Amino acid sequence: MQKKKLSIFLVLMLTVSAILAACGGGSSNSSDSGQTSDNGGGENNVLNLTETQDIPSMDSSLATDAVSFNTLNSVMEGLYRLGEDDEAVEGMAEGEPQISEDGKTWTIKLRDANWSNGEPVTANDFVFAWRKTLNPDTAAEYAYIMYDLKNAAAVNAGEMAPEELGVKALDEKTLEIQLENPVPYFKELLTFATFYPQNEAYVTEQGDQFGLEANTVLYNGPFTMKEWKHEDQFVLQKNPEYWDAENVQLETVNTKIVKDTQTDVNLYESGELDRVKLSAEFVDKYKEEEGFQTVKEASVFFLRLNQSSNEVLKNADARKAIAMGFDKTGITDSLLNNGSVPANYLVPSEFVQGPDGKDFRETAGSYLETDQAAAAEHWAKAKEALGQDTVELELLSYDDDVSKKITEYLKEQLETNLEGLKVNIKLQPFKQKLDLESSMNYEASLAGWGPDYPDPMTFIDMFVTDGAHNQSGYSNPQVDKLVQDAKTTLLTDEQARWDALVEAEKLMLEDAAFAPVYQRARAYLTKPAVEGVLYHKFGADFSLKWTSVTR
Repeated sequence: MQKKKLSIFLVLMLTVSAILAACGGGSSNSSDSGQTSDNGGGENNVLNLTETQDIPSMDSSLATDAVSFNTLNSVMEGLYRLGEDDEAVEGMAEGEPQISEDGKTWTIKLRDANWSNGEPVTANDFVFAWRKTLNPDTAAEYAYIMYDLKNAAAVNAGEMAPEELGVKALDEKTLEIQLENPVPYFKELLTFATFYPQNEAYVTEQGDQFGLEANTVLYNGPFTMKEWKHEDQFVLQKNPEYWDAENVQLETVNTKIVKDTQTDVNLYESGELDRVKLSAEFVDKYKEEEGFQTVKEASVFFLRLNQSSNEVLKNADARKAIAMGFDKTGITDSLLNNGSVPANYLVPSEFVQGPDGKDFRETAGSYLETDQAAAAEHWAKAKEALGQDTVELELLSYDDDVSKKITEYLKEQLETNLEGLKVNIKLQPFKQKLDLESSMNYEASLAGWGPDYPDPMTFIDMFVTDGAHNQSGYSNPQVDKLVQDAKTTLLTDEQARWDALVEAEKLMLEDAAFAPVYQRARAYLTKPAVEGVLYHKFGADFSLKWTSVTR
């Protein structure tokens, strides 16, 4: 396998480039004054953070991104929430669920808990929220994640009424859930934001304003949202109505929207920020300091390749050329320098283990590794089949600093290694980029995916035909069948199901359905005063329920 050395162009670019920010994107109209909210640093149990983007939605039925999920995880709570070691611990549920012998019926008792307006959280709040998500009128992208519920797919397709969904309130504090098939990770799945409850009367009262402002959301989690200045900052405060408030130490969480890592570092150094995500330039500077850590995530970044309308990307040789035509180590080792690793796969490493105790990656192997010679051959075949000597492609990306640099690097690599290719970069704020992908209004796009539950399926079913998050037009009937079998007939045969998932990923990679780029890690610098931040491999990135700050 050949690996191209970093070009002189890239070395110069890295030398003179602006400071990189963490992946994620999002527009920002905030000033560079470095001011956080009215609760600045220096106070006990006041935590000061930054994000690179604003929250797209606080409606748990409509949320699709990491910032929304992380924030919802702090202000909302489902039947269970993720605790240490990603264990599903009690949330609104009290005690263990009663599960029928066939694994298809779950009966869950709810604890005495209140919404932030003092009203009790009831079983009907879950029934209402889940029916709302699956109602086709809601157009929830994440509705598919509920398809394990009985009749969910039919409800979402408009073939059944929402009232026929397999969930009902036996009484105010007893929820019955019926599944199409037993699901081995269902308890962990219930921690995900799409399964959160919503208060029907309140949501109805707010109408189309629900989830758009701090005062148009009702909260049942450890915190409430006190303030939300769009594209500037949002402020959380401890929720006195939360059932476990006595174990919540933080009084305030201030999150400023900052896209530039240099500004983040300045805020950290001045004591106005308690945690910073470090980009490449700062890792070596701070890696020996107290509070430095790298967290390897289960998020994988890749190039979406729109095969529905672009004739070039409909060609498998063209997709393979793109997937193998750039040096991934240039991104992980130089542009990121934070523990991220090249990805030659979709399902990440160190995520889940099979029946034999082996990591999925150990069983599944690697594909689409950097290989300039093979890429050139595939590219020549593609151009011949297309009858074109030159090809022009638009590459969509986030508009934060690190994404800009990665996209510029991909452009330089692909144009150098694939003769006749011209790449035009299109940078967009986070929400607008997601909208363009959802509407299939792009050609190629730098995208990332973090798992929603601890199973390879959370990655693999993303690329089934017409899947909600396929967003590329890719289709392979063999993949569709393997995924469907793994969700139904193979659920009682753990090894056969695992083998089917390994084969499904292999077929997608052999088709170059997408071009894998890297598995993300993050380098953090956290003040020693901060304790108890839990980092997760699926669902929300982190939890603040058990966090404290003692200055």
